[in-house]
Amino acid sequence: MTFTADQTVVLALLGGVLGMLVWGRWRYDLVAFGALIIAVIVGAVPGDEAFAGFGHPATIIIALVLVVSYGLASSGAVNLIARHVTAAGRSVSSHIAIMSTVGAALSGIMNNVGALALLMPIDIEAARKAKRSPALTLMPLSFATILGGLVTLIGTPPNIIISTFRERELNAPFQMFDFAPVGIVCALAGVAFIALIGWRLIPQPEVGQGEEIEAFKLDDYLAELTIDPDSKLLGLPLLEVEKAIEAAEIQLLGVMRGQDRLPDHAGWVKIQEGDVLLLETRAEMLDKFAKEYNLAYVPTDLQREQLESSDFELVEVVVRPGSPIEGRTSASVNLVDRYGAWLIGVQRQGRRLQRRVRRIPIQAGDVLLLLGPRKNTRTFMEDMAMLPLAERGLEVGDNSKAFLAAGIFAAAIAVSSIGWLYLPVALGLVTVLYVLFGIVPLKQLYETIEWPVVVLIGSLIPIGLALENSGTTQVLAVGLVQLVQGWPPWAVLTIVMALTMTLSDLLNNTATALVAAPIALQVANTLGVNPDSFLMAIAVAASCAFLTPIGHKNNTLIMGPGGYKFGDYWRLGLPLEIIVVAVGVPMILLVWPL
Repeated sequence: MTFTADQTVVLALLGGVLGMLVWGRWRYDLVAFGALIIAVIVGAVPGDEAFAGFGHPATIIIALVLVVSYGLASSGAVNLIARHVTAAGRSVSSHIAIMSTVGAALSGIMNNVGALALLMPIDIEAARKAKRSPALTLMPLSFATILGGLVTLIGTPPNIIISTFRERELNAPFQMFDFAPVGIVCALAGVAFIALIGWRLIPQPEVGQGEEIEAFKLDDYLAELTIDPDSKLLGLPLLEVEKAIEAAEIQLLGVMRGQDRLPDHAGWVKIQEGDVLLLETRAEMLDKFAKEYNLAYVPTDLQREQLESSDFELVEVVVRPGSPIEGRTSASVNLVDRYGAWLIGVQRQGRRLQRRVRRIPIQAGDVLLLLGPRKNTRTFMEDMAMLPLAERGLEVGDNSKAFLAAGIFAAAIAVSSIGWLYLPVALGLVTVLYVLFGIVPLKQLYETIEWPVVVLIGSLIPIGLALENSGTTQVLAVGLVQLVQGWPPWAVLTIVMALTMTLSDLLNNTATALVAAPIALQVANTLGVNPDSFLMAIAVAASCAFLTPIGHKNNTLIMGPGGYKFGDYWRLGLPLEIIVVAVGVPMILLVWPL
């Protein structure tokens, strides 16, 4: 293959983007936007078209789907279904089958990350009740919600990307349920495999069978020391006590007097006999401090009761991909000053991190243990896009709006499917009605949109156009066809699908679809076959990232709560990807013949 100078520049730029995304050092939206600016500077993208991607229908649809998904969840429409699936006494296989079916069905009508976020706390609670590891069921649930997104246009961003790409190139988009014949078969085959066989391939937790796994043990992080009559701290002002504690490299979280907590900044208050210091530090430092000041330990099983009786609470949350706290420390976000809350513990890939947690850079998928006032911890979770892992995360404010939210959404899909309204307009109408009826509060409207994804798509669309306009996609397509010269078109289709799926395991699925779609179209044109077959193969393959925790946000989201390591995913993911290809290719050829 020979490339012109312009094509070389575009390829180098795209290669740099892909390399940076795989490396993961910087967030994908920053990488994509930076690449867009460079593309304009070097002339690969015209300056007056630099930001055309932000007004692209695909960008608008994805943003609106996120709002609609939030409305369906907050109204209680989804919870009406989800809360009935955790009956005790089911076998692991039966539980996985039910949860996976519900997750796949929900993912067809809402954002699949949102579907997992709703069902994950339910699944973890079911695991605790059954005294089994959530690792056995979280990965199947994640994969099922990914599979469910294959069924409809709005189920997953790659479907939206492919539809709008087809509209631009072939003057007609894929409709809402054009993906259903292939998607349903792939989802059913995948869920059946996961529930019957696949879950057994997941690495078993390192605990005895039937033993419950808790994400955190409170006494690993918190300790209470009581003020005895002979304590050296007795009678000292709280300010001096704080200085002594700080000198010992211990964090004072609060002082309990009876059932009450002493107010913050009450440095003049003198410590009394019976006061309890709530502390966080390493065990060896705590022992030294307790002996030095003649302090006695309080039994750790009283800690949670005392906290719950005050205005404080302990919550476990998982860090969602793209969270504002990702890559930062709790100290850098001023967690104590802004929210009056403390980061007590961090769990990463099933391991409790040992060094001082306030200085640990937070990663997507980490499970955090937070202590703070109830109102403030909820505000923090909203501000930082955290997902609570307790049952409290499933509560909804007003179930009376559930049927209203579902009805509005169903009506919009119906009028869009029969061609009365353009899909972005229909979803925009749903958004407006959700706000008017109070289903989505106006103050939370923009917070429901995952802006890094919007920036990623808006930035990569012009780069994708540059790839096509420079003729680079045609050269790549011709080169691929020459490599498989003499092969039947269905075999080339299989190769394209497998390569796209492999790329999606390393990249964001939206980026994969944007890069692979124009190449697949050129391959189809070069072979002289139906381009819809290849575009549908890209849509399926770009979404099916099961080998790594970085290929899809759902896989990242379960990493901390499930205690998974990077190399755990392929055990279930590899046979699942093979099944999707084996089932998907014949269905594509049947529904979209070459």
